[in-house]
Parts: sequence; structure tokens; C-alpha cells
Amino acid sequence: MSAVVSPADEAEIAAIVTDAAARREPLLIQGNGSKLGMLRPVQAARTLSTRNLSGITLYAPRELVISARAGTPITEIEAALAEHGQHLIAEPPELGALLGSDAPQTIGGMVATNLSGPRRVAWGAMRDHVIGIRAVNGSGEIIRSGGRVLKNVTGLDLCKLLTGSHGTLGVLTEITLKVLPAPQDTGSLAIVGLSAEQAVAAMSAALGSPYGVSSAAWLPSGMTDGLAPLSGASAALIRIEDFARSVVYRIGRLQQDLVRFGKAIILDAETSRQTWHAVRDATVLRHTDEEALWRVSVRPSRGAAALATAQAAGARGFLDWGGGLIWLAGPATEATHKAIAAAATAAGGVWTLMRAPDSLRASVDVVPSEAPALAAITRRVKSAMDPQGILNPGRLYAWL
Repeated sequence: MSAVVSPADEAEIAAIVTDAAARREPLLIQGNGSKLGMLRPVQAARTLSTRNLSGITLYAPRELVISARAGTPITEIEAALAEHGQHLIAEPPELGALLGSDAPQTIGGMVATNLSGPRRVAWGAMRDHVIGIRAVNGSGEIIRSGGRVLKNVTGLDLCKLLTGSHGTLGVLTEITLKVLPAPQDTGSLAIVGLSAEQAVAAMSAALGSPYGVSSAAWLPSGMTDGLAPLSGASAALIRIEDFARSVVYRIGRLQQDLVRFGKAIILDAETSRQTWHAVRDATVLRHTDEEALWRVSVRPSRGAAALATAQAAGARGFLDWGGGLIWLAGPATEATHKAIAAAATAAGGVWTLMRAPDSLRASVDVVPSEAPALAAITRRVKSAMDPQGILNPGRLYAWL
């Protein structure tokens, strides 16, 4: 196990990275390490953790902007926002149960992995709400991009480049996010007994309606246990979030409009909350520690077919984002992994190996290989941001 260093300020992080670059010494970059089970394992003598780089540095509720150091727990940020009736737009998932970690998730880790919840289908991904970043690149230089106001003018948008880079291009030290008022109320419909294909059609109709649907998911019958009144039945789930009176009206109208797909049940507030948390965090998979987990993104119209192909390979899963996101659990074997990767590719989508034994993560591609032209650009970006290749080497690709 590598030695862990946890600097308390940005300058010390820069000094550590500068020293590592001079020695060409690889560094494992993490916050609290809650997502170490994702992607490829990193081999490094030292771990650079941002867990002590914590705290909200700016919160302007009227300006809908919050800034926090990278090691700040997500729960701390959500609590501060809740006091002013606001929330994180991307609805970041809590994946501790999936990834086998009880460490608090940090805002730096969430931005570095670009993870978003069910609301992403309506409001965009995490990277769409990052308006400012401070980071230390692989040469130990402190870099800044964006700002602390919604209307930024920048030459090169490093915010989007660093969001989702998994610590391979820089060590995030501070993030500024756009936030929005939290909805006053939430209403959910469940259309039970639908196949995945039927559910995609129903979700598409709901998302295309004028009622402002914020999320749509489908759970097979084996994943609704404990979610009364859904237990034992497959269900297409539709959510609307807004002012209370508006939600009641729009849910009622949507229930009428979707009657051609089957009877739509209006879920009570507590069942709705539990159900969408289970979808957000993918806990409905009820995986075992021996299984591997995948996250597949395709066009919603191809989601049901891709899921069927994965099921034929021995995996099980559910649909989110109106059919555009597939969470899968199955045997942690190279054969299953290749079958799921092939299913995603055939559907014109992409995939991520979210969790698996280290032996499998180290021996297979954990994300799709890039086309030669795009791979050449990726190499040039990596060379510019991390010339010695010391930041999370091998995390995404064997060479990156």
C-alpha cells in the first residue's frame, strides 16, 4: 500500500507534484478514496489525497454560485445549499455501496469522475454546471479556468477538460458550481408490468410531453422488491419536480396521457424519494462483492436492445435517463466484459467498468479505445498537462 500525503493547502500540493515530476515518480490522486474501485488500478509509491483541502470558500445564494475546496464532502455542500432552498443540479449519486467504500464522497472526486444522477436527462451532466476550477497540473503549476459568476469569458475551457479526467490531467483544488433552487415538491408515476421496450416508448412519450419531466427510469421485476406498491412488478418511473400545485396538476395530466401504456400509479412522497434514491445510487442492482459492475451509455432508443444483449451474456440491469443509461451487474469474467463492451459498441454507445477485481481491471479496457485521430489528441493534451505522466498513470488507459 502506497504512503499517503494529505496537504492542507494548494501551495503544498503544487510543491509535492513539482517534486514528483522532477523524480518522475507516479502519484495516485484521490480525495477520500471512495472511487478507487473504478476503472484501472493505479500503481504508485505515493498517494496524494485532497481530503484535508476542505471547506466552502464562497456561497452566494442570490447569484446561484458555490465554491468549495476539492476535499469538501458532498454532504457538507448539500447541507449548506439546503439551508437556502437550493441544490446541486446534476443530482450526484452516492456510490459507496456499489464501490465498496464507506468514505464520504468529495466534490473533487465527483467532478473528476463527472458522475450525474437521474436528473441528468433533463438538466445536463455535472460538467455542464462547473463554471470555475483551480488545479495543479503535472508540472506543479497552479492553473485557473472559468470564474465565480455565471457569465464567464474564457479562452480555453479547462473546466470541461478537467471534469471527467479522473485525475490524469491535474489535481483539482477548488471547484465553483452553478446551483438552482430545489423543487418544492416531487411527484412520480409508476407504470407497472412493462417490458424494457415498452418502457422506453412510455418514457420517451413522457420526456417529450409539455409537463417538464425531470427523470425517467425502468426497473425490472427483480429490482422493485421493497418498493411498495411496486414489489414484484417491473415499472417505468416518471418524475416531475416543481411547485407543489404545479406538480399535482402536471402529474395528473401525464397520468391521463400515458394511459395507453397501462395503468399509471401515483407514488406517495416517501416511496417516490426512496425509489429515486435507489435509482440514483444504483442500489437496486443488489450486486454481490464477487460481481463486476458496468455503466453503459447509449441513445435511449437503443437502450432496451443493448440491455437484452447484456442479459444474454449473463448480466442483469436497469435503465435510467429514459433508456440512455444502463446499469449492469454480472460475472466478473473477461468473457462477460467483452460481451457487454460489444453490446454497447453495437448500440453506438460507450461503457465504463465501474467495479471488478483488480486482476480484471488491469487486464481489460475499462473504457472504449479511442479512434486513432482522437487518441493522438488525447496524447497531446496529456503531454501538455502532465509531461512526465505522473498523475494517476494507467487510470483510464494503460498508456494514460
